[in-house]
Amino acid sequence: MTQAQVVGAEQAAKSHVTVMQAWLDELKRGLDSQLLLTNAVRVGVFYTAAQISSGHVGVAFTPRDLADTVCCPKSAAQGLPVGKMIGRRALELAEFGLSQSPLRRAVGTAVLNALSALAIERWGVGGAETRVGVDALAAAEVGEGDSVAMVGAFAPFIRKLRGKVARLRVIDKHRDTLKPEELEFWRPPEEAVPVLSDASVVLITGSALVEGGLDELLAAASGARRVVMAGPTASPWPPPFFERGVDILGGIRVRDGFALLNLVSEGGSGYSFESVAEKVCIIRPGL
Repeated sequence: MTQAQVVGAEQAAKSHVTVMQAWLDELKRGLDSQLLLTNAVRVGVFYTAAQISSGHVGVAFTPRDLADTVCCPKSAAQGLPVGKMIGRRALELAEFGLSQSPLRRAVGTAVLNALSALAIERWGVGGAETRVGVDALAAAEVGEGDSVAMVGAFAPFIRKLRGKVARLRVIDKHRDTLKPEELEFWRPPEEAVPVLSDASVVLITGSALVEGGLDELLAAASGARRVVMAGPTASPWPPPFFERGVDILGGIRVRDGFALLNLVSEGGSGYSFESVAEKVCIIRPGL
């Protein structure tokens, strides 16, 4: 088999593995020999957090419009295994990131982010560039001639981009998330593929890791000159995301895990994390 055929076979294999599965698989290969347990799980109004036995903490968006609200024994069995998560192997709980249950996906993603923090601390990020304290939008270097598509209404980005780019469209299933003066930018999720397909810059909030459909979004955004994932949830082990078209991961590095767990329990949002975490952008090698 020629080198080109090998590369083609590898790319074909990757195309059949979801980014969430690839993320989990890579962490398993590197960390499976270690007995990493889950020390804490907090499901807050806005964010979910998890701490593993190495001390690392990860967060994930807590989904709204939950379809797995517990109302009877049947729905309870499909929801979170309340009272049975602490002490479980972290990699086992991380598999919740592949679940059909939104709340399970949130817990699984938080654990995956905690494991990713450990992996990055231990192995680094290869040839990728790390910029601490840098906003993902600044790292993206968006210009006034860009057509920007945003998946998830990220208010700070909308404020900075409004009137500063050639075109701005915001895909979000919650139209009322946008302010009245921003409604002209709103597009429903059903229009995601055509909107992303003709954008030069695509910004995807980390909530897509929990909401689902990220692989389809990345496929639709393959023609963009810059693809960015941003927000506290966008703090994964980078390689599987870079391999699937993400250029910049604008997440966080937790500095005080205990304090962050408490903030999540008290209903803290991303704005609450500034005192306990720092922004970190990881930029794909060669960008």
